[in-house]
Amino acid sequence: MTAHSALARAALTAALLLSAPAVAAAAESAPFVTGMGDVPAMPGLTSAESDALVFDKPGGRIVESVMQGAVERKAVLGFYAQTMPQLGWKPVGSSRFVRDGEELRLEFPGGGGRSGLTTVRFVLKPK
Repeated sequence: MTAHSALARAALTAALLLSAPAVAAAAESAPFVTGMGDVPAMPGLTSAESDALVFDKPGGRIVESVMQGAVERKAVLGFYAQTMPQLGWKPVGSSRFVRDGEELRLEFPGGGGRSGLTTVRFVLKPK
């Protein structure tokens, strides 16, 4: 585990202890987005693919991971708007966050998923 991952996990734990009980209860049991050990997966979302696309290069990491679930897009945006700042990510719009020279985008591709499911693509790259 890298120092950055350990710090992110510690920050998540601290944030959960200090956050609202409903959010804390949901996030405590939430796994992390595949390939992004410092980005929690929203409860209700599961990995839509077996592996994330991960490139680690000198300029930073590039990771793409897709999750899917029977949750509303608005709920996904609300979860990350509340959770990510507690982990040191600064919101830049409703679906983008920046931290330590990295940018995380949440994208909602349409047309490819089963009916009733929301698909979320997490894209992490150097800023």
